[in-house]
Amino acid sequence: MAGNRVLLWRHGQTDWNMVNRFQGHSDIPLNNVGRYQVQHAAEILAGMNPTAIISSDLGRAQETAQALAKLVGLSVTTHEGLRETNGGLWEGKTGKENRAEDFQNFIRWIDGEDNPAGTTGEKRSEVATRAVAVISEALAGKSDQLLIVATHGGTARCVLGNLLQLPLSHWGVIGGLSNAAWSILERNPRQWNLIEHNAGSIPEPVYGEESGATSA
Repeated sequence: MAGNRVLLWRHGQTDWNMVNRFQGHSDIPLNNVGRYQVQHAAEILAGMNPTAIISSDLGRAQETAQALAKLVGLSVTTHEGLRETNGGLWEGKTGKENRAEDFQNFIRWIDGEDNPAGTTGEKRSEVATRAVAVISEALAGKSDQLLIVATHGGTARCVLGNLLQLPLSHWGVIGGLSNAAWSILERNPRQWNLIEHNAGSIPEPVYGEESGATSA
C-alpha cells in the first residue's frame, strides 16, 4: 500500500508580502505578480496528478488553490484551520514597526519561541495543532494520495516541524517558502519524510518571512 504525500503550497505574492507586513488572518488578495506565480506553479503541479485539494479559507490561499483546481478538475475544500498564524497586535504592521514597538516579544517570536504572536495572537504550537488536524482528517483511511494544501508560509513551517517531529525550538531550521513554492512530505510506515522543500522552477526570494524580514 503506497504511502500518502502532502504538498504544502504557499500562496502567491501579495502587496503586504513585499513590505514584510504581518498578514496573519487579514484577508489580503494576491497581486498581479502573485496571480502569475500561482498560474505558473499550477501548471507544474497539475503534472503531479494530485488527488485532492484543500485550502485555507483566506482569499489569497483560495485563489492559489483554484488556479490548480481549474486545471485538474478537482474541487477545493476550505478550512479555517489552515489559516496563517493570528498575529494579534502585530497584524497589519511591518516587521520594522513591530521591532520598534514590541522589541523583546517580537524577537523572541522570530527566534522561534512559542510565545503568542502579538500578545493576543496564536502560538506556533497552536497553529500546528489546528493545521495538522485538518490534514489528518483529509487523509484518514486513505493511501496513495497526493494532497495539495494551499496555505501560508508560517502555517507550512508549523506543519513541517510538527510532522517531522522536530523540537519546536528547531522549527526555524526549516527555511521559508517563497511565494507559490511548495514542500512535499511523504509518509512511510514509520514516519513522515521531507522529500522536497521550497520547490519551484525559478528561485524566488522569501518575501515576508513570517513578516519579520526578507530572511530570518
